[in-house]
Amino acid sequence: MTKALLRGLVPDTWKKRSYPSLKPLGGYILDLVARLNYFQKWIDNGYPTVYWISGFFFTQSFLTGILQNYARKYTISIDKLVFDFDFLEEPTNTELASKTKGPEEGAYIYGLYLEGARWDYDRNRLDESHLKVLYSLAPIIWLKPIEASEMRDYPHYKCPVYKTTERKGVLSTTGHSTNFIMIVNMNSDKPESHWVKRGVAMICQLSD
Repeated sequence: MTKALLRGLVPDTWKKRSYPSLKPLGGYILDLVARLNYFQKWIDNGYPTVYWISGFFFTQSFLTGILQNYARKYTISIDKLVFDFDFLEEPTNTELASKTKGPEEGAYIYGLYLEGARWDYDRNRLDESHLKVLYSLAPIIWLKPIEASEMRDYPHYKCPVYKTTERKGVLSTTGHSTNFIMIVNMNSDKPESHWVKRGVAMICQLSD
């Protein structure tokens, strides 16, 4: 443990009890403090209007909770529900502060990074990355619970969301990698294969 600390690395004993992270020690500590502050603010001030999805230890429980709230409200089996997605503004401090009320259904989330592409806010769709820009902020996303039978049919890319840039993890009981969170359908005017070849994904946490 001491050797890892002296080298600026997160000790293995910490990793065994931690959320996944590829950050060096300094970045890890800053991220941990940010998470603690986020949840302390939640405790002190009540539910956020926009949720920092990257700050959750077990993200799937948060997503399931959104679906459960909707299922109970409308007396629908949770197994019949899926997420639809709306893409809002870039998550700057100003835009986050402007959201003084959450949506009637579902939740607003932020904190994701796009790898291999960027979001075109003018045309509300995926676009090519800017030159030499590896990662860009994803927009605020509205997770909207709907019945699977009501899912819209529109041109989109099924964008995987991962916890870290490593993208791999241990196979869990759900049949997915422990690093995998969900699929987000993102508007696109290009075939899905175009973005697959570029390895486009959204990441909760960068490695620096």
